[in-house]
Amino acid sequence: MAEDRAAPRYRVRKPAFIKYGGDKISCTVCDLSLTGASLEVFDVKNAPAKFTLVIPEDGLEIPCQVIRRTEFRLGIKFD
Repeated sequence: MAEDRAAPRYRVRKPAFIKYGGDKISCTVCDLSLTGASLEVFDVKNAPAKFTLVIPEDGLEIPCQVIRRTEFRLGIKFD
């Protein structure tokens, strides 16, 4: 089956957090591409639709929005 993604994904395991307002939610980046990522999040239901993804290891702060939710994962695209 061909993959129809805009950019190739790379599997990673990086600690990160979701920053919105004055709050933060811990997460793990599971895969990453130039256009988005998949995040493992314990409390998916409380994650906002738009937020800043912070990956301290890489010094990144990326505005993004949720495009998919599952039980423990968020699919996001970068703005």
